[in-house]
Amino acid sequence: MTALPPLSRRAALALAGGAALARPATLRAALPERPIRFIVPWLAGGTSDTHFRLMAEIVGQRLGRTVLIENKPGASGTLGAQLMAQEAPGDGTMVGQMPITMFRYPAMTKRPTFDPVKDFTYIIHLTGYLFGVITRPDAPFQDWAGLIDYAKRNPGRVTYGTPGVGSSLHITMERIGELAGIQWMHVPFRGGPDNMQAAMSGQTHLAADSSAWAPLVLEKRMRLLCTWGAERAKRFPETPTLRDLGIDIVSDSPYGIGGPRGIPAERVVALHDAFRDALHDPRSVAMLERFDMPLRYMDSETYATFARKLYADESAMVRRLGLQMD
Repeated sequence: MTALPPLSRRAALALAGGAALARPATLRAALPERPIRFIVPWLAGGTSDTHFRLMAEIVGQRLGRTVLIENKPGASGTLGAQLMAQEAPGDGTMVGQMPITMFRYPAMTKRPTFDPVKDFTYIIHLTGYLFGVITRPDAPFQDWAGLIDYAKRNPGRVTYGTPGVGSSLHITMERIGELAGIQWMHVPFRGGPDNMQAAMSGQTHLAADSSAWAPLVLEKRMRLLCTWGAERAKRFPETPTLRDLGIDIVSDSPYGIGGPRGIPAERVVALHDAFRDALHDPRSVAMLERFDMPLRYMDSETYATFARKLYADESAMVRRLGLQMD
């Protein structure tokens, strides 16, 4: 066989450029010529919504499609899952966040409206949150030890807000109360902005939420009592983690993007590749760092396996804690 002559640098670059152009074209061809609906199960303006809007812009450019954000807050982030389950089989034009609450909901009700294993297509895993507890600067306690002391002296009177019943924030606060031997009152909201506004106005003593509270803390409008990661947050190195405080809990609610069941394989690949590019885009990486959120990429197959285990683990925890909605 006659050996082919080596490519010149110019020819090699031309071929590489052609491949780069061909890949987005291939992704575009795999999907229907319609806008993509991106379901965000929280109020606009929160941590997830802000990041997803950036990702939607990047994905739209990659796929040559308009990606429309639809906020569906309520039911602790499970309204989006309910909506996607109703759309099955999927054609690739509806996707949404898969929050950890959707893996708990079926175990919390006698009449679940979806099955986390059977009713969804898992596309890509993205990240997890930095959670923490904030309070007003003029609260009757100045630090975590002071809060626990105050709560013990006032059983059932300390109120804390979260984005909803069954959320990681709700469950973790109840676990903390159980371990610390205190009773406090949960006040659920439809999303992070409402939760933090209630704490700022004094409607609640505390807000347990994701790091959208960071600007309020940096501006000293709110005080950060603790964070819930495995390590201290880079922007708040003086703030203790729960483990620093003697509470062996790490809570960060890992999540990704999925869609209705039955999305054809070639369209799953197209969506996965576009969202993977968006996740690793420097603008996306910078935003995750700004929110102190780790990049935790998983491909479609790995994410689906992870989701099955997550459903089993979260269901077991719900049953252990006796959490029921009906």
